[in-house]
Amino acid sequence: MIAEELITLLERHGAGAPLPRVRALHLPRAECLEERSGEFCALELEDGTLGLAFVLLADTWSQLAATHAGAALAGTDALELARRYAGAGTVGRTLGFATINALSRCVFDRLGYVPPASTDSIGELDPQAGDHVGMVGLFRPLLGRCMAAGARVTVIELRSDLAGEYEGYRVTLDASELASCNKVLCTSSVLLNGTADRMLAHCTRAERLAMVGPGAGCLPDPLFARGVTLFGGSWISDPAGVVDALRAGRPWSEHARKIAIHREDYPGVERLSAALRR
Repeated sequence: MIAEELITLLERHGAGAPLPRVRALHLPRAECLEERSGEFCALELEDGTLGLAFVLLADTWSQLAATHAGAALAGTDALELARRYAGAGTVGRTLGFATINALSRCVFDRLGYVPPASTDSIGELDPQAGDHVGMVGLFRPLLGRCMAAGARVTVIELRSDLAGEYEGYRVTLDASELASCNKVLCTSSVLLNGTADRMLAHCTRAERLAMVGPGAGCLPDPLFARGVTLFGGSWISDPAGVVDALRAGRPWSEHARKIAIHREDYPGVERLSAALRR
């Protein structure tokens, strides 16, 4: 399972030097939950590193707000909190995943790895006539480009009310249809809702498999091992700016940049660590 592998990687790389503990959890303001600025929380470590996680699955935000989790988590062992990502509860998985993302950034910073900037908003899939593009989650910018290029599009969704035939594309609940797609764009939300292992298992024929989203902040090693060819997320350049924006209900994107890690160019966390020890 991806969750267990991520936790194991962080445990291994936290064994030599202690990883920072949790400082706080920053939640979006209630009045912003219907806007893009209100979709993500930020888990802050004691060294100032942040990890993002989508906070609108089920009643996650309301539970975290009601329990004043931001203050309650102060001083928590970050690795212990990260282990909740492998659990079943949505709230625990959200906190665990935000911590996974924060610790992953911490590890990258220690190893001196800075991912390259993204050059394309749709995972560099380059849709062409004759392609069968699979989408895990509906990416409307890609949808238009695929249709204009003459590619066939199959969208995998979890909501039955969205299933059906549409002009230029099809929406289905059957993830096995990804097996016929030669290119796939997958939302990083699958890492949070527990479907990542299942979705990726159906993408064995994809020559390009991109996983993207603001919450794509974990170590990509387990994903590349499962066929992902590009992992794209947000690289926070101004943590204090993100926290201030969340508190004020403003967009935080200006305090981060979009990045894209290509499997063929990524050395891997183990090789990065070995090079640092030389």
